Amino acid sequence: MIRDITIGQYYPVDSVIHRLDPRTKLFGTMIFIISLFFANSLLCYLAATVFMGAAVKLSKVPFRFIVRGLKAIVLLLLISIAFNLFLTDGEELFRIGFLRVTREGAALAFFMGMRLMYLVVGSSIMTLCTTPNQLTDGLEKSLGGLKRIGVPVHEISMMMSIALRFIPILVEETDKIMKAQMARGADFESGNLIQKAKNMIPLLVPLFVSAFRRATDLAMAMEARCYRGGEGRTKMKPLRYAPRDWTAYGICVCYLAGVIVLSRL
Repeated sequence: MIRDITIGQYYPVDSVIHRLDPRTKLFGTMIFIISLFFANSLLCYLAATVFMGAAVKLSKVPFRFIVRGLKAIVLLLLISIAFNLFLTDGEELFRIGFLRVTREGAALAFFMGMRLMYLVVGSSIMTLCTTPNQLTDGLEKSLGGLKRIGVPVHEISMMMSIALRFIPILVEETDKIMKAQMARGADFESGNLIQKAKNMIPLLVPLFVSAFRRATDLAMAMEARCYRGGEGRTKMKPLRYAPRDWTAYGICVCYLAGVIVLSRL
């Protein structure tokens, strides 16, 4: 379960999506997320499925590797579906004891589950096809206008990219610590909820110690290299749009317009 988290990982392969400018990928991901909140019918989700399927195909990242990240949100997905299924008023379909399932609740639960899964898959595609350095440069360039009002854009972009990069590192560290503790007799599965929470202490303490140690090592490495933030820094590979980026922008805008139109039908 721990190793199934794919957000923050990078999958190195030569593809059209990998070669896109990071700003284009950020824009495309934002457009996809916005479209999911406009989607309110099967036609809208069919359009979203086609758009996402095309992105997965062009990225050349194995589909099994991408959807593996859904295993980490199974509990959240089930809770979301259950709340919408049983707590939504409307036309009653059937009862399960004191729980009432309505037509509106079933539709809302279905769409909410699809939306949550597509959000994870869409975000995973961006991080799998973009290195942390590219993501930092893309965020900094995209938010460059905020510098005029005193917003530390470079520092914010750096923190976000480091946080994303640390996700797979901490996941791997958690897996190693869990296996080491289980080899020493720790039990993370049996017992009630309170007992399971207590059993997590031998895992959380060394994980926090490891995280703080890595953060300290990173800070020392940045200071040793005389890192002073984004002011006056130059880029070895400055970002430049290519024709494929403008094509991708056009496809994303047309897709969002199509979803909005379908949601009005």
